[in-house]
Amino acid sequence: MLISALAITFGASQVANAEGGTNDLAPVDVVEVNGLIDEIVVRDIEQAIDRAEASTSQAVILQVNSLGGVVSKTRMEALFNKIIDSKIPIAVWVGPTTARAYGSAAQLLAVADVSAMADGTRIGKTGKLLTTSAGEVSFGDASATLRTTTVNSKEAKRLGALKLTTDDEGVPVLRNMLLAMNGLSIKGQVLRTVVEVKSDSGDELIREAATTRFFKLGLIERLLHTAASPPVTFLLVIIGMALLIFEFFTAGIGIAGVVGAVCVVLGSHGLATLPLRGASLAVIIVSMLLMSIDVQVGIPRFFTGAGLVSLALGSLTLFRSSDGGEIRLSWLTFISGMIAISLAFVVGMPSMVRTRFATPTIGREWMIGSTGRAVGTINPLGIVQIHDAQWRARTNRSTPIQDGQELRVAAIDGVTLEVEPLEGAARDYREMRKPKSE
Repeated sequence: MLISALAITFGASQVANAEGGTNDLAPVDVVEVNGLIDEIVVRDIEQAIDRAEASTSQAVILQVNSLGGVVSKTRMEALFNKIIDSKIPIAVWVGPTTARAYGSAAQLLAVADVSAMADGTRIGKTGKLLTTSAGEVSFGDASATLRTTTVNSKEAKRLGALKLTTDDEGVPVLRNMLLAMNGLSIKGQVLRTVVEVKSDSGDELIREAATTRFFKLGLIERLLHTAASPPVTFLLVIIGMALLIFEFFTAGIGIAGVVGAVCVVLGSHGLATLPLRGASLAVIIVSMLLMSIDVQVGIPRFFTGAGLVSLALGSLTLFRSSDGGEIRLSWLTFISGMIAISLAFVVGMPSMVRTRFATPTIGREWMIGSTGRAVGTINPLGIVQIHDAQWRARTNRSTPIQDGQELRVAAIDGVTLEVEPLEGAARDYREMRKPKSE
């Protein structure tokens, strides 16, 4: 095992009694780097380095699980220079198991003072290596392999891509990382991350690691960073627009409108952060407008189907590649979003519109053949008044009707009345006029 294989390079003066232990060791700061590396993550790493340099910390460990960066090349190179020029050692650990480090996230291992990987993790797909104050980022002989492919911890060790080598295949947990770093001489200082203490019985020595201080993003930063992940951005945008459309067809401003606005704002932050295709975003917006056409008549028809197809096409092509490879929505995210929008525009919103414009009277067939008066010009849509109640109306066969002109109900389409002038209108099969008494 790794613990038994590590040699402790300090003498008897480093062996503490039970009352001492890790209290004599300077702490090590651990910063989580999860998800795509955006401006929020870059700034958090820089602040962590400044904080560690101004405190008693002896090193900073970046715990990386990232598929790449979405900041500019210049911004990432500035971060690399910050790591290289730091006064204290900076270590990168790709973990826990199943973690990934691709693109510029993988290049962090090359610019760090210490780098290691947990079993089951992979690094690679670095793409074009960036340039720092110390020259081009390099993994040595492994640079060419890592440019286009990925390797596991065992392969990375064999290729010489890691700066921390042990007798084991990987560094499974953070405590093992601290054990492996003990005694390393970096930037003019010797890391002391492990101390030996006597057990309670006093007959054996126990190795205890230095205290680790974990730092995570603040609440607002975490919210914005989460909103800038591809699946969350996609769901926020489509759900936010759907809620705003729902609110448009209801009276007043309610909870749906407020929630929809918040979703659109957070989703817009994600769209501004992630690499996307503008044409695909335009297709998604148009798809929502198409589905809105059928919402106003209360019946899902052609435009609903066309909108759903457009939404699917726009969603599948929305994001472009990051420096770690192509960004794609998972099938679970895509299917969940499509099901939610389908239910909203096929079942939910049409039912809401029909309920809003319905009357307490059960059945409206009795209205066919009834007469009324136009409230404003109807050409082809407008409002009519039938028996002291106002209804949404559409002129039958696009015959314009002027304000105040008498009219007759020829048919009913969902919650919309089809009307015609009282005089001069042609007869057709949809009319159900009462026969004249003989």
